[in-house]
Amino acid sequence: MARKLGIEEELLLLDPATREVVPAAPAVLKEFREHGSGRRRARAATDELDQELFRHQLETRTDPVLSTADALDQLVAARRTAGEAARAAGLAIGACGIVPLGGDRSVVSPNDRYRDMVDTFGEIARTGGTCGMHVHVDIDSDEEGVAVIDRIAPWLPVLVALSANSPYVDGRDSGYASWRAQVWARWPSAGPTEPFGSLEGYREACRTLLDTGAARDPGMLYFDARLSQGQPTVEVRVCDVSTDPVVAVTIAALVRALVETAAGAWARGEPAARWRAEALRAAHWRASRFGMADALVHPLERELRPATEVVAALVAAVEPVLAGAGDLERVSSALGRVISANGATRQRAAFERTGHVRGVVDDLIARTEASWQTDDTRPVTL
Repeated sequence: MARKLGIEEELLLLDPATREVVPAAPAVLKEFREHGSGRRRARAATDELDQELFRHQLETRTDPVLSTADALDQLVAARRTAGEAARAAGLAIGACGIVPLGGDRSVVSPNDRYRDMVDTFGEIARTGGTCGMHVHVDIDSDEEGVAVIDRIAPWLPVLVALSANSPYVDGRDSGYASWRAQVWARWPSAGPTEPFGSLEGYREACRTLLDTGAARDPGMLYFDARLSQGQPTVEVRVCDVSTDPVVAVTIAALVRALVETAAGAWARGEPAARWRAEALRAAHWRASRFGMADALVHPLERELRPATEVVAALVAAVEPVLAGAGDLERVSSALGRVISANGATRQRAAFERTGHVRGVVDDLIARTEASWQTDDTRPVTL
């Protein structure tokens, strides 16, 4: 039986005329509550919208599901909820890892926790309005979850490369495929982790970050993979939000396969590979810098290899789980498209066509909107 998975996405609120972000989440959420799906008494997760740290962002989520086809349907439905509410307010949503052009990004959402985060962490928080995709996968116990986290760590940079969708910031090319990953890494509790070894080792690391003020509360323990708060899941947090929902669900399927494969290795008593944090940070940096356009660190060989070879190694490592869940053929097919043109590549192609980052934003809005309009117009299925 496959494990259930769920997906959270953070989205930008954009003015289609200026192509800049707008701190309008309160107005969009008000529109949603008064006139949109928010009026329903019994709501699925896809009928909910949440605020994020800054008012130019919205958060959506899916319900836990077994089937990746269901995950795709739910992801599209969640984007439709956000897109229709934004459109009613005269705005558009954009699925992109960071603000490409500009706009007022400093308006904090009306939440005491968020205000305290900005007061405590200063410029790190003020520039932290990035948009990621978080994938949750069921676990049987916290002990199993920590064992999974220890074993999947060297594979997570490959997911960074596949999902990279944030090359432009403040109207210029950052030189990175995922600039979001670099901005996110500024948080003192964020980034890759060495093996914890046990649940107590994980808890001790968490206590250290909380006691030193590097995290104000457990929700700010921003490890690349962590035990979720209040849910029996491992949460993987390394990915840029993807403009193409098929890419998002493909990556989620790989995350689930990694979790199941790692849990099986732990159950058989196989030890976790030892990686120093410095080596993991280097692998993440390279994935963030180049995406799929250059060599990546091979998690088994521990040296640079062509990105296509590293992705093939990932698929091979989790192939039995993908096959058992009925995902192997569909994931392999979708990965072919991602390898040839991931989000960062598509954004740079839009810049080449139009000569300006405004054209990049126009393309992001158009492709994000096309992803949720109707099942009939969805360009591809998983």
